Amino acid sequence: MVKWLRAAAFASTGREVASFARQAVLLPYDTLAPVVPAGARDGDDVVIILHGLFASAGVLRPLRTAIERHASVSRASRSPGRPGSSRAEPPAWSVHTATMSYAPGPGVEALSARLATLVSTLPDGVRLHLVGHSMGGIVCRFFAQEVGDPRVVQTISMASPFGGIPRAALLGFGGARDLDASSPVLRRVLLGTARSSVPHLSIIAGADTLVRSPIAHALPGGEVRVMEARGHNTLLFDPEVAALVARRIVERRGIVR
Repeated sequence: MVKWLRAAAFASTGREVASFARQAVLLPYDTLAPVVPAGARDGDDVVIILHGLFASAGVLRPLRTAIERHASVSRASRSPGRPGSSRAEPPAWSVHTATMSYAPGPGVEALSARLATLVSTLPDGVRLHLVGHSMGGIVCRFFAQEVGDPRVVQTISMASPFGGIPRAALLGFGGARDLDASSPVLRRVLLGTARSSVPHLSIIAGADTLVRSPIAHALPGGEVRVMEARGHNTLLFDPEVAALVARRIVERRGIVR
């Protein structure tokens, strides 16, 4: 048993190191302007994915591609064929992804305002799914609860420290202060969950070394999924995580119960 635990810990550490290296390669991409789908139309689903501190929208490229691919397969497999046809036809709606980059400085409220600008460019009839990694998940939930948009149908966080990170404020900039364990912004988010009708899924990295007791950082009152033996950044490139998010997009249309 002890040997198995050591092997599992070694494997999760190796995946986390590989994830850091992959992020380093992707950091320069998608930094100049928000990435917004040109083909989104009324009735479509748009998944807006936000990154964490010290990252960029570029690190989300593999996740965005995987979500779109998984969602497309899921849609096709659940689409009934026309009478007299032996082949299922794709539904008349599509799943798109969008994102934006931001420097480490701005706090959650400022980034939420930038998110509001991004969603204002999308058609009125789309359905919005807000997904965020680490701090990005907190921005998504703050937006859903404090700013609001009737098009938002769910929020999903990935390794987001809703319980706060002790002494994060010592870094001295807005984003870090909002992640501190004593952050007023985090308190507003936690207290506001009871008033919000927007469902939430917390995806927890079971081997997250950024925080103690990772599951304690799930958003209270929401659904929780723990991805065992995966670290904080590993979630960004994990195929099981991408498939889970994609399923939730399709499920929210009432196709799957």
